[in-house]
Amino acid sequence: MIGEHKGFLFYGTRFTFVGGSSFRLVRLPTENNEPTLVVGANIVNPGNLFSAIFALLFLLVKRNFLVLLRFLMNQKLFYSLVLVSLGALFFIPFLGSVRLFDWDEINFAECAREMMVLGDYLHVHIDFKPFYEKPPLFFWFQSIMMHLFGINEFAARLPNAICGIITLVYLYNLGQKLHGHRFGFLWSLAYLGSVTPHLYFRSGIIDPFFNLFIFVGLVNLIFASWKRERLSSLLLVPKNEWTYLLVGGFVLGLGIMTKGPVAYLIVCLVLFVYWMLSRFRWFITPLQFLAFSVAASFVSLVWYGLDIYLHGPALMREFLAYNFRLFSTPDAGHAGFPGYHIILLLVGCFPASIFAIRSFGPLFIERNYQREFRRWMLILFWVVLILFSIVQSKIVHYSSLCYFPLTYFAALTLLQLEERKIQFNNWLRAGLILVGGIYVVALIGLPILAHHMDLVKSYADQDAFTQRNLDAKINWTGWEVLPGIWLLAILILAIVWFNQREIARASLTLFVGMAIFITLTLWFFIGRIEGISQDAAMRFFERAQGKDVYVKSYGYHSYGPYFYTQKPPVTNPNYYNDAWLLRGRIDKDVLFIRKASEEPTLLDSLPDVRKTGEENGFVFYHRKAK
Repeated sequence: MIGEHKGFLFYGTRFTFVGGSSFRLVRLPTENNEPTLVVGANIVNPGNLFSAIFALLFLLVKRNFLVLLRFLMNQKLFYSLVLVSLGALFFIPFLGSVRLFDWDEINFAECAREMMVLGDYLHVHIDFKPFYEKPPLFFWFQSIMMHLFGINEFAARLPNAICGIITLVYLYNLGQKLHGHRFGFLWSLAYLGSVTPHLYFRSGIIDPFFNLFIFVGLVNLIFASWKRERLSSLLLVPKNEWTYLLVGGFVLGLGIMTKGPVAYLIVCLVLFVYWMLSRFRWFITPLQFLAFSVAASFVSLVWYGLDIYLHGPALMREFLAYNFRLFSTPDAGHAGFPGYHIILLLVGCFPASIFAIRSFGPLFIERNYQREFRRWMLILFWVVLILFSIVQSKIVHYSSLCYFPLTYFAALTLLQLEERKIQFNNWLRAGLILVGGIYVVALIGLPILAHHMDLVKSYADQDAFTQRNLDAKINWTGWEVLPGIWLLAILILAIVWFNQREIARASLTLFVGMAIFITLTLWFFIGRIEGISQDAAMRFFERAQGKDVYVKSYGYHSYGPYFYTQKPPVTNPNYYNDAWLLRGRIDKDVLFIRKASEEPTLLDSLPDVRKTGEENGFVFYHRKAK
């Protein structure tokens, strides 16, 4: 089909003209396994610049715009821009369409808001008291967005949307280094189209940046070790090993400034396990590890050191005590069974988790550095999974660092399927059908069950709060089944194409289709979930905005009374004394909120506290100042 060819370079792409019956695009393999894009025509003279221009104009007339754009642009830049566009399209729109959720989203947004209100960006506060659980970096990001877009849900969630875009581009470029452009794109696609990794970039929690900083820090350390041991070519690791160490340490330091020293702990555990499995071979020298650690400590020590100098060791002492409690006891009631994170990753990281399982088995991997990176990812995955299975607190995002190795393994499986090195077997097929079926049944079944709420209430918890939550007046139209139907269609198409060995088409359909499914699910369900779980309480808080009153939750903890009342700084320290608010000589009215219960509470027995209403499991009270 292709005869002799010659051509020219244009914007980093080689154009070649070959004999043929019509214009067409084909790929020619080259020494570095990169495609050479070829325009074939039998009516143009090979190598002639005019012919090249004519061919490009022909493509443009035929409206092959993306193909033409890819011709004229560096391939890495082209794919990076595609991923930026996909990330922006999926992560940014409608960020502010629903309220922040109690606890974490409201907690973190309130920390950023209080930074702005107090003008104190060195310390973290909640309810205008020192908050020792988290360092300030993520709240700095949120406060910047709030300065630009106002104090609202969109600004609180926007940093993670930006983090998502950065993550997709980084994974593509890293994957391209390791296995080529196709692998890099599959890795990013697997991250974009898996449920919980996608959802995190549309939330207002800390973990997306925290995980990214840890992962980038670890990858740079891996590159430093490869440079030292000459494991890969200069094209893969062109920089000096000390550059990788210092950059990796600095980025890891940003992780410490995001959520604390657990970032450093995780990396050290990964290094220790790799060192043991390598029979105590020094892949980096003790001096290099020290330099990496110093770089990681630098940013956080500047902040901690400045605070200790100005205010003493209270912040450091309280912060360390919190982290010890986190690892030794269930925090905030978040206990769980030992296999909690395994189930969570299998179902939550679908469909990447299904393909990732296959990569734990034998694979044909050609180059030594590729096998080494797979080994590092296996260690990272198991260290994080085991560590947070041991930790007494079981919270969804604790194991979210596993998303990086899981999606890497998924991309590895998909690439090997494309290259016909492994087969799409019954286990992969069954995994997609079983876990995907759970989502399909849930998303189609929930809107149907919503029209039979008496049945739902009979199987739900029988406590008063849950039962009255389910009494919320939610408009279920019936169109809410669309996400489930969409996912069913995507799974059928993907499985058919996987069976027909059209792997590229199947992968693109599955993961882009999943990203659309997640978006549809959020559109149809997240507002209704918020309406059942917290809408009544948040509206109660919003009604108090601008009023000179105290607002307090009674018998349960919520960050809603701070953020959604736009609470001003506390001027009377008695506010923090619950007994004073209940019985003391208050200087302004107090609004109380509690969860519904079968038995009356203290609020119901106090003579000057009046019940003002009840809605969807929340009970409201008013105590007037005398």
